[in-house]
Amino acid sequence: MPAPRGPTVLPERPFDREVDRALAKGKRAPQAKLDLHGMTLAAAERAVAHFIADAAQRDLRVVLIVTGKGLRLEGGRVFGGRIRAEFPGWLERAENRARIAGVRAAHPRHGGGGAFYVLLRRRSSASSRSLRVTPQR
Repeated sequence: MPAPRGPTVLPERPFDREVDRALAKGKRAPQAKLDLHGMTLAAAERAVAHFIADAAQRDLRVVLIVTGKGLRLEGGRVFGGRIRAEFPGWLERAENRARIAGVRAAHPRHGGGGAFYVLLRRRSSASSRSLRVTPQR
């Protein structure tokens, strides 16, 4: 029998303090947004992987992923959303983990508990250095 699911636990990933303050003060906004409302689990998982890969390719720094709170009342019981519950596991997949520097719940103006900021790693400068022309001596 599967273990009961608790609240969504985000992977332990520190979030850049300067970026966090700028988001909190409204001085910075996410550069792209993905809304998973209405998707199946499989479609949402594919969408997250594609979105993170695309954002990393475009060298974006902060993106917003809206999972929704997923809370609903059925027969007097409260149920949590499946997408929100599975989301942390999707971020931990190798192809995503390599691109992500930090994750945190979004501020209320960007969706609060139903959305997450994803801080993407900067591209390594080694790859850009290899494209530079080196001066001849």
